[in-house]
Amino acid sequence: MDALLWFVASLVALVSVVRWIHRHLHGVAYLLTGNPEMALLLYSLPLLPGVVLHELSHVAMAILLRVKTSGFSVVPRRDPRGHAALGSVMVERVDPIRASLIGIAPLLAGCGMVLLIGERVFGLSDLGRVLLSGQGPAIGEALSRLVQAPDAWLWLYLIFAISNAMLPSESDRETWPPVILFIAGVLLLAVVADQGALLQALADPVYAAMTWLAAAFIFTLAINIPVLLLIAVVERSTETVSHRKIEYRKPDEGGSKRRR
Repeated sequence: MDALLWFVASLVALVSVVRWIHRHLHGVAYLLTGNPEMALLLYSLPLLPGVVLHELSHVAMAILLRVKTSGFSVVPRRDPRGHAALGSVMVERVDPIRASLIGIAPLLAGCGMVLLIGERVFGLSDLGRVLLSGQGPAIGEALSRLVQAPDAWLWLYLIFAISNAMLPSESDRETWPPVILFIAGVLLLAVVADQGALLQALADPVYAAMTWLAAAFIFTLAINIPVLLLIAVVERSTETVSHRKIEYRKPDEGGSKRRR
């Protein structure tokens, strides 16, 4: 249950922070340019490495599952509803299982890259143990070492770009409901049939997956929250200087889009 709570809490927080960053980064770009198309381009540039990974992960998963793709693009555009789409790839219509795996590929690839960079560059495992210790001086030293890693700012930027483009878009999630219902049905039948061995066999991989994802979410939150504060300061300063203010009527769909 602890792993589940950490997973849910970190996922909800990450989704909220990423959506805020997308919305306000786009807003700052519009304040600076005053032109919708230029603002879309300026907004997309900081996220380009993450958008490339997002779309390539769709293509890679589709190739593994023998699904045809076409129309790969990382050029920003607006979809018919006016939402910002930072990238796209056409994917052949297939069964819900394969479509769901293709849709979730950016999240898996993004989390994997975040954890790989975190471990190889920043020693994420050691940092996590220090944070769990609750010792103030040790935590301060660990955080100071974080920015002293070789090319730290470049790696932090890559994590920011990847984490803000790895969440599945609305089109990525289209086929998830029937798959989730199927999995839930199988688990319910296992409970009703008193298949304790099956549930026990699933417990360890599910726990490992939730722990892995929660660690990636928490690490990206630690990087995204300071960026959020920086964007808020830049936005307020730009509004003051330009005497213009952005009104956010409806949240944009964060991340890149996948067309089928």
